[in-house]
Amino acid sequence: MLTQLALIGLLLALLPLSYVLARGSRDKYRKLVWITAFLTLDLIMFGSFTRLTDSGLGCPDWPGCYGHSNPYAAVEHIRAAETALPSGPVTWAKAWIEMLHRYFAMAVGVLIIALVVLAWSKRRELKQSPWFATGVLVLVCVQGAFGAFTVTLKLQPIIVVTHLLLGMALLAALIWLGSRSDPPRAIAPAAAALRWPGRIALALLTIQIFLGGWVSTNYAVLACTDFPLCNGQWIPEMDFRHGFTLWRQLGMTADGDYIPHSALVAIHWVHRGFAVVVLGYLAWFALRTRRFAPLARASHWLLAVLVLQLATGLSNIVLDWPLLPAVAHNGGAAVLLMLLVRLNYNIGLATRAATAAAPGSFDRAPAAAHDAPAPDAAGANRPADTARAS
Repeated sequence: MLTQLALIGLLLALLPLSYVLARGSRDKYRKLVWITAFLTLDLIMFGSFTRLTDSGLGCPDWPGCYGHSNPYAAVEHIRAAETALPSGPVTWAKAWIEMLHRYFAMAVGVLIIALVVLAWSKRRELKQSPWFATGVLVLVCVQGAFGAFTVTLKLQPIIVVTHLLLGMALLAALIWLGSRSDPPRAIAPAAAALRWPGRIALALLTIQIFLGGWVSTNYAVLACTDFPLCNGQWIPEMDFRHGFTLWRQLGMTADGDYIPHSALVAIHWVHRGFAVVVLGYLAWFALRTRRFAPLARASHWLLAVLVLQLATGLSNIVLDWPLLPAVAHNGGAAVLLMLLVRLNYNIGLATRAATAAAPGSFDRAPAAAHDAPAPDAAGANRPADTARAS
């Protein structure tokens, strides 16, 4: 079974690998990084589809399906489980959704292995340490382990959320790796002032992704059925103690009782309230970064995705949690993360440029070659850039 699963993952990975290797370009590594990042985003969205269709236990063992590499071979077990409990977690459709998610994850793992091989074999040509790519491989292995725990621990909420956060961390690491592989960009040193605002934006989004995952995995999306009020109240009755007890079974309290509705309301209300903070801060951050020409495009995308997130988040409440907007809401969070990682990386370039331009710096010449100041919207250099050029 393990050999068959490995072959399936390898076959799925051959298509993007063949595209990269057959191009005849010297830029294979960079292209493979970005293709892997794109497919990781797709994997995160398919993972949310798997969760939202209640397919996480479509095959109740791991890594196969009732000890087989595909649902066809396990058809008797699946039919028996479906007959015994037609509305249960095991059905023919759910088994295929779950196994397709696993196949897709294995293919991404194969691509990351290929990345590491390229990073080590071409380390002199790439002029960057291969250890970052190796760290990404370690991260995907940990992510796979939590994928197994998600099934074997029967969708325990903290395990599911950790699995989600590790997937987001993997996506962020690939975006950072892709940014390092791109040609150096000219970022005005004045953008270095956004270094800490960018980090705060990333931290706030990470917390909100955790809260969103906690809402989804506890099925608390419809705990508040109206907006902007929650069940007709600004501050409804809430049970924070049971709602935010991390180590417990799905739908249960830590004591083994059924989780009260007020705990689900607390989970939903905290996510909704913190969303106001995150949306406001990220909108402010996007408006600040768009003043710098090399950051403007990502900033405009950031504003657009924030609007999309607001729309899909509201639709989950007022339209009774439809599947497509719910998946889009999960994907939107991942895209926001990608944009913030990219912006933070480019702000880091500006920080290095500002350090190189500081009086007494011994690294002036290399910085001028790679991080030359960019003109502002009027086409003239800013005062800091003019001073540096002189």
